[in-house]
Amino acid sequence: MSRTRHLPSQERKELTVRAVVELCGEQDPARITTASIAERMKVTQGALFRHFTGKEEIWQSVMAWIAEQVMQRLEKAVARAETPLAILEAMFMAHIGFITEHPGVPRLMLGQLQHAEPTSATRLVRSMLARYRERLAAILSKGKASGELRADLDVEAAATQFIGTVQGLVVQSLIDGDVTRIAEQAPGAFLLYQRGIQAGEGA
Repeated sequence: MSRTRHLPSQERKELTVRAVVELCGEQDPARITTASIAERMKVTQGALFRHFTGKEEIWQSVMAWIAEQVMQRLEKAVARAETPLAILEAMFMAHIGFITEHPGVPRLMLGQLQHAEPTSATRLVRSMLARYRERLAAILSKGKASGELRADLDVEAAATQFIGTVQGLVVQSLIDGDVTRIAEQAPGAFLLYQRGIQAGEGA
C-alpha cells in the first residue's frame, strides 16, 4: 500500500505540488489533469480533493511553492556574496540552478502568464516577478552608488535585462528541447550582461 494514502494534509499538499512540477517537466502543463496528478501520486482523485478544493487551488499551491523556492535561493545567494556585481552573478546562477533542477517550471510560469484573465496562480507569478525586480533594483542602485557599476546605468532597464537574460536562456532551451544546456550557457550570458553594466565597460 502506498504511504501517500495516510499522510498529513500539509505533507500530502507538498507531495502534490512536487508531482505537478515533475509532470510539467514531461508534458505541456495545460494538458495536466487532476486524473494524471492522482495517477502520478498513486491515489484516487477523491483523495486528492480531500486536500484541495479544485484544480485552481492546486495550481495556486504550485506557484506559491515556486515563488518561495526561487526567492529563498536568491536570498541565500545574496548572503553569500559581498559586492553588488558578485551578488548579481550569484543570483543569476542560483536562478539557473533552480530551473535546471526543475525543468518544468519555465513552461508552467510561461503558461500562467499567457492567461487572458488573471487567476490566483497568475497573480502569484506576477507578484514574485515584481519582488524579484525590486530586489535587483536595490542591488543595482547600490552598485551604481559604490562606483562598481556604470554611473549612467538605467537601473530599471538593467533589472529588466537581468530577468530577460534568464528568460532568453529558458526560451532557447525550450526551442532546443534540452533545459540542461542552460547551465552551460549561463556563464557566458551573464558575462555579456556584466559588460553592459560594469563601470568602465562599454564606454
